[in-house]
This record gives sequence, structure tokens and C-alpha cells, in this order.
Amino acid sequence: MLDTLKNYLRETVRPHEQSALFVAAAYFFVLLAAYYIIRPVREQFSAAVGSTQLWVFYLAVFVTTLVLTPVFGALTSRLRRGVFIPAVYAFFLLCAIGFIPLFNLQQQIGAKVLGTIFFVWVSVFNLLVVALFWSFMSDIFDRVQARRLFPLIGIGGALGAIAGPAMTKALVFVVGVQGLLVVSALLLGLCIGCVYWLLGWARRHPVAGEPDRDQRVIGGSVIAGAIETMRSPFLRRVALLMLLGDCVGTFVYAFLSDYNGAMFATQEARIGFSSSLDLATNVLQILFQLFLTREILTRLGPTAALVLDGVVKAVMLLGFALLGGGWIIAVAIVTRASAYGIFKPAADSLYTEVDAETRYKAKNFIDTAVWRFGDLAVTSGINLLRGLSVATSGLALITVAAGIASAWVGSRMRPPAAPTANG
Repeated sequence: MLDTLKNYLRETVRPHEQSALFVAAAYFFVLLAAYYIIRPVREQFSAAVGSTQLWVFYLAVFVTTLVLTPVFGALTSRLRRGVFIPAVYAFFLLCAIGFIPLFNLQQQIGAKVLGTIFFVWVSVFNLLVVALFWSFMSDIFDRVQARRLFPLIGIGGALGAIAGPAMTKALVFVVGVQGLLVVSALLLGLCIGCVYWLLGWARRHPVAGEPDRDQRVIGGSVIAGAIETMRSPFLRRVALLMLLGDCVGTFVYAFLSDYNGAMFATQEARIGFSSSLDLATNVLQILFQLFLTREILTRLGPTAALVLDGVVKAVMLLGFALLGGGWIIAVAIVTRASAYGIFKPAADSLYTEVDAETRYKAKNFIDTAVWRFGDLAVTSGINLLRGLSVATSGLALITVAAGIASAWVGSRMRPPAAPTANG
């Protein structure tokens, strides 16, 4: 088994890429561990309020994302990538520390108010920081490297997503939420160190035709990401693909929140359930990335992987429409593992063939503002359809259609033939 793995890595990774692959995977490991340490705390808030109130959380997240998008655009317009990427991580590190006194004052602030603030922060943290990671990876590696290495880098993130909830379960009764925030902040500090190391490696091994990437300012308007998304057929398809995937993901999240709240009465039990679900999901994600995604990307390209993800989602949701109840657990595990183990590496590999402004501005606009708009639209739509007496099975069948549509749009995904903006 060990010899097989060594041969697999020897065939996949070139000698000069080995150290960069290790650091990139470690970077993704500590990044997702930092996120998954605090994610179960957010999930228990969702379970407590139920799916009918999720739209309020998502409205707050969407508004916050819209406010932050031009700020992010201004940052990328004025700062070298070697400066603004660490600056974004430092910002979230300081926010994590800043929540510590707020949790100490939870009784005075009120659990509902603090829960809403924390939900918004964790959601924005997840979207913006992870989107920035993959933009950075698309900048460090070229198209051929991305197809070989992204699935392996993703394994580092999947292991971090296992280590994070495991640490939460082990530490929450020892150090409390405040201690978990400290651990998360320390891991974000390690992310900054990985960024600087990879920037140095990129200078020694530049992408052909684009030397000194970290020294260049991307430039452009602070709303360039939104403008470019509306203007580019490629980016419009990416945004549509994101919305269709989000339709599936948010539907599953909503019904899983209801299941969690109905089955588990205490905060600790709900956090434990969420942690266990994350663990199972990310084990399956690793299996996808190690034995399936890389083969598809290298042999068939990202289009085939995007189609497969849509088919997997449609099949699992059809099972939920027919079986209902506890089947939502299996649906959540498989569709989430597919989303992050198949869809994400494939979709992100497309950005290696576009310019820097698209990688950093349009991609992050799609991965944040568009995604959170989808969350709000889907949760509001679920409430509306429930008000019209549409049963759970009917809602599931609608989401099956979204999975099928995602496969169809994925089959038509091609990167633009030439850069869409100056980079």
C-alpha cells in the first residue's frame, strides 16, 4: 500500500514541485482546520433556530458580503499580492481574537444577537478566505500543474477538515468557545507563514510568461469583479454553476438543520452531531480526491468532473425525495464530499487559464456575493414553497432538477480563449 502511494506521487509530482505541494497542502490543512474548529459552533445556532429562520442569517451574511466586496476590490487594486493576501488572513485572525470578550459577555449581549453576528462572521470567513486560497493556488501553479496537483492539495484541506472538528470535540469542554477561537487564530497565523513561503517558491519557479506575479498590483476598479462577471459569458456560466450547486447545498443544509434540531435537544449534542457529520464527509472527500478526481481531471479534464458532480447530486436528492427522513444524513455526506472533492478542484482549475484580475476579483465575487445571494434566495424560496403547501418530497424533486441542470451547464464549461481583462 505504501509503495503504491509512493509510485502514485512519483508519477504525479515533479521533483521541483514536491516542497511547494507539501506547503500548499499544509496551508490548506491549517486553513480548514481553523475553520472547522469553529464551524460546529455556528451549526448549532442553525439547528436551534430551524430552517424557517435561516433566511434571516443569510440575509445578514449577504448584506455583509456586499459591503465587503468593494473593500476587497479596493485592496486588490492597490496592494501587491504578496501584501494583500497575508493582510486578509491577519484581519480574520484579529477578528477571531476579538470574539473572545464577546463570548465572555454573552449573557449581556444575548445569545440570539451574538449567534447572528457569529454566524455571519464564520460564513464570510469560510467563503472569502477559502476563495482567496484557491485564487492564490491558481496564481502559483499553471494549468497543467493545477490538474495534477489541485486534487492532492485538496487532500490537505480534507485532512484539516477532519482535524478541526476532532479538536473541537476534544477541546470544547476543556477550553470552551474562547479557547477554540485562540486555537483557530494560531492556525491562521501559520497560514500567513505558508503564504510567504509559497511566494518565495513562485519567484524561483515562475509561470511561463508571467514572472514576479507577487510583485504586480492587479489594478482595475473596486467593482471590477462584478462588472467582469456580468460581461463575460464564461464567468456568467461559472456564476450559474455556482448558483445551481448552492441550490442543492442550501436545500440539504436547511433540512439537515431541522433534523439536527429535532433529534438533539442540547447545544453539546448538536455540536457533536455536526462534528461527526463533518468527519464522515471529509473522509469521503479524501477518497474522491485521491482515487477519482485526479484521474478525471488529468484524463478527461474539468468538464467531466463538473458533470459527474451534478449527476451525483441529482441521484442522492432523488433518493431523499423517495425515502425522506434520515436519508438526509447520507445526502449531506455524499453531496458535500462531491462538492468539495470533485466540483471545487474542477471549477478552480478553470481559473488557471484566465488573467489575474479574473482570478482574484471575479472569482471572489462569484465565490462570495453570488454564493450568498444563492443562500438567501434558496432559503426564502423554500419558505415560500412551504407556504404554498409544497411537500418535502416536492422540494427535493425541484432540487434534483437543479442537480441535472448543474451537470448540463458543467458540460458546457470552457475557459475563455483569451484573457478577459488586463492582468
